[in-house]
Amino acid sequence: MIFSKKCEYGLQTVLLLSTLPYGTTISSGEISCTLSIPKEFTGKVMQELSAAGIIDSKRGNRGGFGLVMPPSRIKLLSIVDALDGLDLFNFCVLGFKRCNPDNPCPLHHEWDELRERLYTLLAETSLEDVKERSIKKIENLFYDAMKMQSNEKAEARFTAGK
Repeated sequence: MIFSKKCEYGLQTVLLLSTLPYGTTISSGEISCTLSIPKEFTGKVMQELSAAGIIDSKRGNRGGFGLVMPPSRIKLLSIVDALDGLDLFNFCVLGFKRCNPDNPCPLHHEWDELRERLYTLLAETSLEDVKERSIKKIENLFYDAMKMQSNEKAEARFTAGK
């Protein structure tokens, strides 16, 4: 796991928001349900993304959360930075202190290459770039959740009849 759970949830949330028409909002409950994220965690992630200027919240009946700018203008790196910071790109993958090119750990050079590739990928990839794949993934999550609910209801009926 490269990112914290909070960052993973934040990325998933913003990807979900990017699949909606720009300007549309969705409640934290809908986000939590759609992505199977604990509600308490959803609120905390949304606050941090809002403070970073990535999402906005609107109050009222038609309120909820939405993107502050079009998905084409939001890079994945800005989401990672808002939630985990960019220290990920400066640490030793094996956890050695003072790991550097002059005193490298056994995986220093390989990790250095991967870290640079990951940084570039996140810095160059916008939400718009991955929107279609995000839609497919979220649809699969939704259908999986519906199947689980259906299976749980069937199991409850079965055990109640015993």
